Amino acid sequence: MKYGYLGKSGLRVSRLCLGTAAFGALSTKEGEYGNISEQEAFRIMDAALDAGINFFDTANVYGGIGHRGATEEMIGRWFAQGGGRREKVVLGTKVGRVFELDELDGPNKAQGLSLYKIRRHVEASLRRLQTDHIELYQMHHVDRNVQWEELWEAFEGLVRHGKVDYIGSSNFAGRDLMNAQSEAKARRFMGLISEQHSYNLLNRFPETEVLPTAKELGIGVTVFSPLARGLLAVDVTKPLKRPLTEDAQMLLATHRSQMEQFSALCREIGEKEAHVALAWLLANPAIAAPIIGPSSVEELHDTLRAVEIVLDESIMMQLDDIFPAVNELSMFKKT
Repeated sequence: MKYGYLGKSGLRVSRLCLGTAAFGALSTKEGEYGNISEQEAFRIMDAALDAGINFFDTANVYGGIGHRGATEEMIGRWFAQGGGRREKVVLGTKVGRVFELDELDGPNKAQGLSLYKIRRHVEASLRRLQTDHIELYQMHHVDRNVQWEELWEAFEGLVRHGKVDYIGSSNFAGRDLMNAQSEAKARRFMGLISEQHSYNLLNRFPETEVLPTAKELGIGVTVFSPLARGLLAVDVTKPLKRPLTEDAQMLLATHRSQMEQFSALCREIGEKEAHVALAWLLANPAIAAPIIGPSSVEELHDTLRAVEIVLDESIMMQLDDIFPAVNELSMFKKT
């Protein structure tokens, strides 16, 4: 496994981050989530550590509607087995989305951020995770109804009391990142060290604003849906081994020609589609780590190949031809 710093911090994390959204997921849509059992989730997390993956990502809402927090609880039971599991993991979780189970929140149950909500929800996450601290606490979405004075007051308190080490964001626009860091600097606070964002070969829009802004500010970007809901992991010219999600099916209807060209290129260089798609992300200097969501230990081990691949300039140019950048601001284009 290879490692890098998370943004401007001194924290070193694996170049692949283990995503846990499907652990304990209870979606009723076939193929939407892996519905990974606790036993299999434990095997995957153990295998990830053995492979050198020290960066895990979760959220307080994972587990499905009516079962919010189930994934954090599952991770907490895995930590409780001991064996240095907790000490070896750089753990990121999130706050800010609707949490239906917490009826005591009343009107504050709605999606959003406030000092009140952050304080209550970090304590709940710590209990579920069976730990006394969280390395990376992330805002799940921006809340423009809350001023940064209040947000930084909340997060600074968590850092000062040792409950949280670093603060991150998710789904922020470039201007939100800029505002956050400006306010943090005025308070002499470190501010954000990471931004979690959707980015892949089929979605290069973040190259226009978010990625350049994050790189300029020293914010490391972690990528969710790096394989476009699984579409970038399959050869669409062959029978599929398992059904695509509804989102992937809609993407395929629009991008079938590109996907066929992509698979042809992957066959030419002798690499799997998923490995090439992840290696392309890892080549971007703004990216700290793609978030992978293996459904089995075997799938996890297979994904490790992506870290070893170095795509040469000609392959990168061919990928640009198949999946054009939104405009000339592409971070891969030379100036």
